[in-house]
Amino acid sequence: MGKTAHVLGNGDQCVLYKKEQREGLKLLCNLPPFAVDPSEVYATCMVDFKMMAALTQGSLNLDMYPWILGTRPQIWMNDPRQSVFYLKYAQNVKEFYTTVPEYAGNATNFNCGHMAVHYAAKKQKADEINMYGFDTLFDFNMNSVSDLYLSSDRGQTNNYRLINNWRPVWFHLFQEFPKTKFVLHHTHNDLKIPNLDNVEIITYDSPKTKKPEKDKNGWTVPEKKTAEVGINRKHRRALAKQEKEKQKRGQK
Repeated sequence: MGKTAHVLGNGDQCVLYKKEQREGLKLLCNLPPFAVDPSEVYATCMVDFKMMAALTQGSLNLDMYPWILGTRPQIWMNDPRQSVFYLKYAQNVKEFYTTVPEYAGNATNFNCGHMAVHYAAKKQKADEINMYGFDTLFDFNMNSVSDLYLSSDRGQTNNYRLINNWRPVWFHLFQEFPKTKFVLHHTHNDLKIPNLDNVEIITYDSPKTKKPEKDKNGWTVPEKKTAEVGINRKHRRALAKQEKEKQKRGQK
């Protein structure tokens, strides 16, 4: 039986990873989108200066996972001005992986997902690589869990630029390893790059849309909305307190 790897990206469909138990080498991209048992993770991969800055500032903590760092993180750690960072986190670094294929053009175009998948294929020599949450291969969807803790330019112009840079890299990456089977997990199979013989797509049902309720005449019943929609926790507590006070007054 060949070597199987799983790479967990940060797109919306990363949740497909949880559909069943996954066996094999497991790689993360930055901070995982949901809790993943550290004992099951080989390493988390990072390629950005901004990730290093967040770790340096202490706004993020990835001590629970071993790290595989790309070109720019290596530059960061070798910077004499980051000596404190180096001393603090050197033990977290499993290894540096600074390979940037010529077809990527530069390290900026070679994102965290690219690096993790390329590492699994070239360094780990995985026979099969399963990919979850790589939504830009299927849709114009730049949503990323990383944006919740690292600010990114998500304007339409920049999104078009990034997608147009990233998609060709995926095609050439898959092409570079013709003996490796790349399994893409998504909710549909409308792949936005030319498909190759070594690429397989596994699709899952999309979440079911709730059918609108009808009255006896066939008219759609407006959806009931509670007074708590869109309010914060403090406001909810205040409303609950008011309701209890009303109930007490009504009992007297």
